[in-house]
Amino acid sequence: MTHIFARLTLAIGLAASLSMAQADDQVQHGEYLARAADCMACHTAPGGAPYAGGLPIVSPFGTIYGTNITPSKEHGIGLYSDDEFFAALTEGKRRDGANLYPAMPYTSYHLMPREDSDAIHAYLKTIEPIERNGPETSLSFPFNVRLGLLAWNMVYAKDLQLQPAEGKSAAWKRGQYMVDVLGHCGECHTPRSQTGAMELDKRLTGGVLNGYLAPSLLTNDLAERGWNHRDLSTFLKHGMSAQGTMFNEMFPVFHNSTQYLSDADLAAMATFLLGDKPPATKTLTEVPFDKLSPSAQNGRQQYLNVCAGCHAPDGEGKPHIAVAMRGNTTLRLDDPRNLLRVIEDGIGEQQFTGFERMQPMPGFADKLNHEQLTDLLNYLRQSWGGQAGNMVVGDVQKLQEDAPRIEH
Repeated sequence: MTHIFARLTLAIGLAASLSMAQADDQVQHGEYLARAADCMACHTAPGGAPYAGGLPIVSPFGTIYGTNITPSKEHGIGLYSDDEFFAALTEGKRRDGANLYPAMPYTSYHLMPREDSDAIHAYLKTIEPIERNGPETSLSFPFNVRLGLLAWNMVYAKDLQLQPAEGKSAAWKRGQYMVDVLGHCGECHTPRSQTGAMELDKRLTGGVLNGYLAPSLLTNDLAERGWNHRDLSTFLKHGMSAQGTMFNEMFPVFHNSTQYLSDADLAAMATFLLGDKPPATKTLTEVPFDKLSPSAQNGRQQYLNVCAGCHAPDGEGKPHIAVAMRGNTTLRLDDPRNLLRVIEDGIGEQQFTGFERMQPMPGFADKLNHEQLTDLLNYLRQSWGGQAGNMVVGDVQKLQEDAPRIEH
């Protein structure tokens, strides 16, 4: 009898140990998935505790604040069951039954399997609860009526579906999940209708966000801007590559998410975006000065005045200080708004992987008039961006009117 009791005790102990190990594995996997889903970027205010909410998310309908998703029972998600968490993540439904605004990307997460949702929830239960409520979202009428989201969800919530994967590699299929679902890249890189829904017939063709363009991620467009599989994987891992560095809304994505992903998943994302058989990348050669338009030739002097000190006279850049103009993807965009915004607003200091940093870039909005800005844009885009068009002052003024000023 003693022998049987000892065996039973050992079996129970082994089962308990196995259960604890499985729970630990689930939490560890959930932490990785939370990184891949970029939860921290939207649920962490600048200088605030991780996942404690308070980040203002500016939309055409007003400012929406990221919520506290720490395990606080009063202010966070500490009372959520796995079922309720899954409903919030994939249906945009709060525990109290109210609808979440689609700034929460449940329109992409609805394709997430239950086991991934449960893993993320298991991880979030282990972080420190923050007993603080963030600012309350208050939109203008009729957008403040959450009940109206019932009809919106019926029409749009599950519109996004995965592309057919027949004949695709395992890496492509994994990359599709990482890009379309967990990474929800299309939420920013797809234009939106007047109702705020993604225009899925233009999926990943680019979208304007707070005055900046989230550029097209279509395969041929990436290749046209010089992206290959190696550089794209490097860019996601380290925040920088031969094409430049991550800035604006993409820097938090790198800082909180992509730098922590496995090399295999980053390679899979690049495979999905560029295809199992990537197209040849377009190589640009610098345009000689005498082949530039008169405006671009004038812009050379503006470049020497305000840019060359950091980016070097011939656009080669300076390691650890400023990116090169040669091969820079921002200059190669057909839409010049990002280049204009960077010149006017500047970029804050950026810390990348390891000891790599880029010093802050000042904004020059108060130092260049419309004509000087136009000349500088033409010089940069024609010299190193492969752009044949010649902007006029009215083009710059229109872009300035269309975009809010971004403070750094």
